[in-house]
Amino acid sequence: MAIRVHLEDVLKARGMTSKELCALVGITEANLSILRSGKAKGVRFNTINKICYYLGCDVGDILKFDGNLEEDEDD
Repeated sequence: MAIRVHLEDVLKARGMTSKELCALVGITEANLSILRSGKAKGVRFNTINKICYYLGCDVGDILKFDGNLEEDEDD
């Protein structure tokens, strides 16, 4: 995946559990787990907005581009 998810690092740095973040953001632990693992194919901007708000971070703190172009699997 060309976009790497560093949510776990930010959670640890903030001393927050995924369960706490789920309750604040209003998403299931299963969905947050998919996002944390980097297996999510998409995420709503509203969800990213809430995650960044409650973690006090920037989008670039949790999502990083690895410099590679990943082609869609549907092509």
